[in-house]
This record gives sequence, structure tokens and C-alpha cells, in this order.
Amino acid sequence: MGRSLAVRRLGRIGYAQALAIQEDLLAQRSANRIPDTLLLLEHSPVITLGRGSKPGHVVASAESLRARGVEVHESGRGGDVTYHGPGQVVGYAIVDLKPDRCDVRRYVRDLEETMIRACADYGVAADRAPGLIGAWVGDRKIGAIGVRISRWVTMHGFALNVSTNLTHFDLIVPCGIPDKGVTSLSSELRREIPLEEVMDRLEANFAAVMGF
Repeated sequence: MGRSLAVRRLGRIGYAQALAIQEDLLAQRSANRIPDTLLLLEHSPVITLGRGSKPGHVVASAESLRARGVEVHESGRGGDVTYHGPGQVVGYAIVDLKPDRCDVRRYVRDLEETMIRACADYGVAADRAPGLIGAWVGDRKIGAIGVRISRWVTMHGFALNVSTNLTHFDLIVPCGIPDKGVTSLSSELRREIPLEEVMDRLEANFAAVMGF
């Protein structure tokens, strides 16, 4: 029997609410009270600051962010600054990597592979970029990754741009990389793609890559 994965789709929720849900699931998973769990959701517009975020990587003023309805939150994950918003599928994985997957780099590669395969399902050729994290179409980032691992139980995860308002990335230096662009599935394909359909693909590919 393979390992089982519980998947919950939370719809569009605020960042603070999602973080509280993750913290609760992390405690339960660490105590072995629940199975490995993948949360799939959308966020209301929010800029999140990773542990590696640098001053100045949020370009917009506080007044400009308020006018656009964009919140700012410390996240506790690795990485720099990023944006989440409607039209982007966020996957938060609460997964125990013990006993045989205790390798941070491997886990990050697995999240990249999940998004790369989901893009391939739509005929979009995403790949890794040398020295960088995430999923890329040429020099444009389509999928971001930021994780936190506590005693080999994971939190946070990935974010794939489906029909995201890409102008909101102008509010930040995305992931602290000033000379790269961003893109989305809809931008690459020049058509709208149902978010739930992309969630189906991400769910299937995450399970396959992780061995569920």
C-alpha cells in the first residue's frame, strides 16, 4: 500500500487564515494524528515576505498597496518576497518527509516538477532555471516556491500563475530577482483556463511526483 494524501480545496481565503490552518495541520501531522495533506486555494491579494526578504524588494508604497487592496504579511517560509492573488493556484503541503525523503533540495525539486508537469499538461514548456528556484518559461517565472520544514514536516509550498493579474508583480521585486519577468498559463496560451481544472492537474502531479 502506498502512502495516502488528503487534499482540501479552500477556495479564496485570506493569508492569515490560511497560515493559521497550516499551523494547526502541522501540529496534527507532527503528532501523527492526520495523513499528509495538500491544501489548494486562492489568496486575496497579498505580498508575503520570506525569511530571506530584503529591504526595498517591496517597491510600492504602503499607500499604493492600500489603494489596490493588497495586504503585506510576514510568512516564516524560506525565500524572498512574492505576490499571491486571484487567478493563482497556491498549494500548501503538510507532508512528513520521514523516513526516506529527508532531503530539502529533493523536496524543492519535487515541487518544481509538480508545476512543470502541470504546465506540460497544457502544452506549456516550463523548466528549471540554473541557479534559481521555481518553474520558468524562458526567463519568465510561472511558478514560485517557498517552504518551511520543521522536524521534516513541511509547510507552505508552491504558487502557479494561471490567470493572475501580472501587473501586481510590479509592486515588488519578485523573489528578489530584478532582471527576470513573470508569466501565467493564460498569458502563454492566450485563453482563460478554469482554476479548478488546474487544481486537478496539480493534485494529480503532486501525488505522482511524491509517490502517493
